[in-house]
Amino acid sequence: MTDFSKYTDASLSALLFNPKSQDTIAKKQQVLDGVYTFHNLVPTSVLFVGFTPTILSCQAKKIAVTNISDTAMAYLTANNVKFTHIPVADLAGGKHRGEFDVVIALDEFFTFAKSDQHQQELVNTICNLATEFVISTLRDFKNQEYKEREFSSPTAIRNGSNTRLFMENHDWDLRDRTLWNTMVYEVDRSTNGLTTYGVFDRRTMYFKQLAKFSMDAGASDFLVHKNLMYKSLIKKNYEHVVSIRFE
Repeated sequence: MTDFSKYTDASLSALLFNPKSQDTIAKKQQVLDGVYTFHNLVPTSVLFVGFTPTILSCQAKKIAVTNISDTAMAYLTANNVKFTHIPVADLAGGKHRGEFDVVIALDEFFTFAKSDQHQQELVNTICNLATEFVISTLRDFKNQEYKEREFSSPTAIRNGSNTRLFMENHDWDLRDRTLWNTMVYEVDRSTNGLTTYGVFDRRTMYFKQLAKFSMDAGASDFLVHKNLMYKSLIKKNYEHVVSIRFE
């Protein structure tokens, strides 16, 4: 899962450059609040997988992060976020089993896998950490338009006279239609500077597929929230918000 930390570093860069970062954080938190309200829960312990702006607005007494870079952790510390870092290697094996009310793994986390077995292991590992529910996001791969396959919808962030462009390119496997890899490009138009993130191995994940893997991992319910949509900081595509519930 180490690659995912580098992927979410692109989101950190986008947040740092955005002059309206507080508005961005608030909007992302509204999505999570919608899930909390639906399940009638105010979590006291939350684990975040990868960097997300909502870490900064989290009100839980216990905040933990995993699969996150040193740069992102330094940023959280500088912004007075009190958190515990859990190394990725410590997630499996039961050491932190059922330790958190909620685990948050956004940005299509479960697609960052190399095989069907790898995806099942990711779902099982993450589900075992939560007692209430897991929150994640997914695109609708079944109804995906062809033009969305090679590129996500790029985004431009303006800060005064400067602009940063974020573009996500997908290279699909020619023999296995479930596999692709992703590169993220960040362009600073004021300097013509280029920062790249990747390559990231990816695999499609369908709603029914994630539901099955979740049930196999002990979930009692799987829900796609019809009235909630999530949008990454580095692309304009909307992702469906899902919650994996445990009794």
